[in-house]
Amino acid sequence: MSKYSFEFKKQVVDAYLQGKGGYTFLAEKFGVTNRRQVLNWVHYYEKFGDEGLFRSRKNESYSFEYKLRVVELYLSSEVSYQELALSEGINNNALIAKWVNDYRIAGPDALRPKKKGRKKSLDLFRRKQDIQPTEITPVDTSAEHVKQLEDELLKLRIENAYLKELRRLRLEEEALLKEKRESSTASEENTD
Repeated sequence: MSKYSFEFKKQVVDAYLQGKGGYTFLAEKFGVTNRRQVLNWVHYYEKFGDEGLFRSRKNESYSFEYKLRVVELYLSSEVSYQELALSEGINNNALIAKWVNDYRIAGPDALRPKKKGRKKSLDLFRRKQDIQPTEITPVDTSAEHVKQLEDELLKLRIENAYLKELRRLRLEEEALLKEKRESSTASEENTD
């Protein structure tokens, strides 16, 4: 269930459009946690009408080419996620932020569609072979297998980059603490 109903959002947007206050005032008045949320509702309402205030229930999928074009458009222009979402007709600017973040971490391949569902187990495959003694002609799945390996490699690269960054931040923090301790020790020695 969404946090705010359509009727509530409409009431806040109407209050803004009638000049009853700004984003911050209306957010406080109606108990909205963030003034940015009110701003988003107003912009989506102005662009899409009532449809902009409904929570999108459709699970829309976007092609690799479309995602790449939107990410490149964001990176090459001085436009915000929200402005880009409005111009592209996407009702969720966080989706564009996720695409851009994935692109920055792992490159364009991160925008490719991923296989859905559970991976088949090798044990299950072996059991089927034992049960069926008839000769099975091997199907060439090398392209599919290579794609699976590439996906796994991409995941491992992302994980590796994350862990390296985490380690760098931890070492940086430890160096700052050490430097702070040394400076406080030095200042104590000078006062004696």
